[in-house]
Amino acid sequence: MFSYRHAFHAGNHADVLKHTVLIAILRHLLQKDTALTVFDTHAGAGLYRLDGEYAETSGEAGHGFLKLLAHLSAPPALGKKSSAVAKSMAESGLAPVIQDYLDLVASFNSKGSHKVYPGSPFLIQRLLGERDKLKVFEIHPTDAKTLSANIAQLEAGRQVAVLREDGFEGIKKFLPPPARRALVLSDPSYEIKNDYARVVAMVADSLTRFATGTYAVWYPIIPRPEAHDVPRKLKTLATKSGKKWLNATLTVKSSKLTSDDAGEVVRPGLPASGMFIINPPHTLKASLQLALPQLAEVLGQDQNASFSVESGG
Repeated sequence: MFSYRHAFHAGNHADVLKHTVLIAILRHLLQKDTALTVFDTHAGAGLYRLDGEYAETSGEAGHGFLKLLAHLSAPPALGKKSSAVAKSMAESGLAPVIQDYLDLVASFNSKGSHKVYPGSPFLIQRLLGERDKLKVFEIHPTDAKTLSANIAQLEAGRQVAVLREDGFEGIKKFLPPPARRALVLSDPSYEIKNDYARVVAMVADSLTRFATGTYAVWYPIIPRPEAHDVPRKLKTLATKSGKKWLNATLTVKSSKLTSDDAGEVVRPGLPASGMFIINPPHTLKASLQLALPQLAEVLGQDQNASFSVESGG
């Protein structure tokens, strides 16, 4: 159960989607004066080196965060066949929420350097005010130790609490939070099959404890029934609870298996992912409708690149 290490995937297209949405949510929630408590149920190590062994082995950041940076520094020349999105980006630039994401990541690096990639705990903490709190959960023994050491460098005192326990269960004792305002981010690895059911069960239980919280769930979109069940079940849960919801997806390539020159089956890696939010900020949908076409345009790896933003409630 401890085989997954996010260091292999830091800065990939799923991180770009997840962190762009996360930052947009936080920007809205933090406009109020009342203290906010943020929970990260699967925090990972917190900080990652894109020039480190894990990231360089996978090369996934090169198709995500680093690809976005490359587009900024050298946007492709426009021709007659250029898409409407590409032409719009050339005229108006990146969507504000994408630029906000890039600027925040850049703040963790010296000028001109892009070696450090901040995970969700560090992006969240950077945006919090003095009265706000962050509680991060990580059960992987190595990542939990690294996370604690990384968080200690922030000298954030009691603002950030690192809990070496199962986030699915650990969050229960903290809901509802004292100030009655909370954001819960849950992005398990899903390497363990029952993570799909557990993330839905956690949201269901959390809503009974604290119905007005904002809940954001990242999920992979892969050819597996359990993966497709996550947004469907969350949508049903939100509808039955009378809550508004938003589901945003980003596809960068086909999910079909291919063969190499030797006839060996080549798996495509993660082709797409989604963010499902219950009680989303009212500003989020419009922001993502502007941003996601641009992410699909820049990060797309084949003709199957696409996006979707749907909402209800």
